[in-house]
Amino acid sequence: MGGGYDVMMLVLVATIGNTLGAITTWFLGLCAAKKFPVENLLPKNKQRAIDWMRSWGKWSLLFSWLPVVGDGFCFASGWLKYPLITFVLFVTVGKLSRYAIIAWLLVEG
Repeated sequence: MGGGYDVMMLVLVATIGNTLGAITTWFLGLCAAKKFPVENLLPKNKQRAIDWMRSWGKWSLLFSWLPVVGDGFCFASGWLKYPLITFVLFVTVGKLSRYAIIAWLLVEG
């Protein structure tokens, strides 16, 4: 595998591109939050789940690379107004890990 390509560069470019796409989805969630604030959508007694997501939900961003649900994690993070820096850090670690494992499996396999 490799075929004359720098595998590390391929992993880096894939990670950056995929993370930029996730940031776009985060911004879409942030825009949705302006029109549909989460606080106005749920009664007070049901907002404990939102509070829990704000506390623990960032860990789910390590799985933002998963098909279907990954984009949902990114959108929800914007909607819940997660800090962009935290979002980028967790998403980048998750996506980098994915591509590094795939590259390792292909090179070693």
